[in-house]
Amino acid sequence: MSEKRRILYVQTSGVDSPERTYAPFILATTAVAMGIDATIYFLIKGVTVVKRGEAEKIKLGEFPTLRQVMDQAVKAGVKLEVCEQSCMLLGLGRGDFVDAAKIVGAATLNDRILEADAVLCF
Repeated sequence: MSEKRRILYVQTSGVDSPERTYAPFILATTAVAMGIDATIYFLIKGVTVVKRGEAEKIKLGEFPTLRQVMDQAVKAGVKLEVCEQSCMLLGLGRGDFVDAAKIVGAATLNDRILEADAVLCF
């Protein structure tokens, strides 16, 4: 049996660019439904997307809130990883994020890129 394919989504846009926040969650949820392992790695301002209380404030067009889309992605099996160094850069602590978000180091991004079959950045 072959190893499961992997897609890595790198989210660098934050809550100050709400139109760029939905795509990684929607695409990652779709990937999981297709049998693909999907991870979203939040980097630089992208970490603000998974900060507690922020995703609830974002609602564009006829879409549900970003938090609802995020919860659906996590329930489907999408993994959320937050860059620790970006948190330090923005003065955010480990407890500032939604429960599903795991704080990881910069080396993790390099590992995920090398392991992935595809990488998309937002």
